[in-house]
Amino acid sequence: MLHVPGEHVAVTAAGVEVLRYVYRGEAAWEAPKPYAHPLRTLAGHTVTDYRPNDHRWHKGLQMTASYLSGHNLWGGNTYVRGEGYVALPERVGSMAHRSFDEVGVRDGRAVVAERLTWHPYGGELWADELRRVEVHDVDPEAGCWALTWSSAVTNRRDVPLRFGSPTTQGREMAGYTGLFWRGPRAFRDGTALAAHGGGDTPEDLMGCQAEWLAYTGEHDGADGHATVVFAHAPENDHTGAAGAHPAHWFVRTEPFAAVAPSLAFFDELVLPPGETLARRYRVLIADGAWDRPRIAAHLRALPW
Repeated sequence: MLHVPGEHVAVTAAGVEVLRYVYRGEAAWEAPKPYAHPLRTLAGHTVTDYRPNDHRWHKGLQMTASYLSGHNLWGGNTYVRGEGYVALPERVGSMAHRSFDEVGVRDGRAVVAERLTWHPYGGELWADELRRVEVHDVDPEAGCWALTWSSAVTNRRDVPLRFGSPTTQGREMAGYTGLFWRGPRAFRDGTALAAHGGGDTPEDLMGCQAEWLAYTGEHDGADGHATVVFAHAPENDHTGAAGAHPAHWFVRTEPFAAVAPSLAFFDELVLPPGETLARRYRVLIADGAWDRPRIAAHLRALPW
């Protein structure tokens, strides 16, 4: 593990830098926030993209908020009901790194535990976040490693925070918000599948509910494929059980590869003052094209 103060933390496993967590500040228009890029397989192949020319604010794997009480902590143009995407830099906010509680390796895990603050454009404090990114269960024989991403966001305003998405603002089937992955350009037209075993076309999967969703793409510059799997922790209650806000998957295979377990796809999530929104996700980074039984078996073997 290598920490370059003010820049990034890099994690190496099986001789490969598999993750670089970047926390330096970047362009205001791109809603600056920490992100993980590159993510690599154990064979050394990159499975994330960074600042693609179609969406400069797409950066590897990152926590986002495309609509937060009328503001945009996602980056770029803001979706406005009845108008579409509009350039509104005064609505583009940020998620700022404040400090690390832990950067190190213990019990077979590389751990980055971070404190962040969320802000609208004007810089007011809207939320605190406790974030934990862990690299673990490195399995060279299977060609796979696991990342667990935990976020706990506490509302520091005296009014509710309203998490939404372009879909909650009127754009159909564009419910992206929350943890968001942008795949390499080579992964366009890849294969996506979900745990439920229903239809696996992008139209079937967009907005669906499932315990996990996987994306397989084929590399440029190297032979073969990689599979990236995104899974809900049991406590996420992704189906909305016991009164929890339901989660739905956002997934595109074209014009680019992207996956997000959306916090607020169809309906806004309202976080009262002083309350905390906690979510935990697991991401598998695997060499090869994995099918549903193999993914399910590997996930079952990894305790939460």
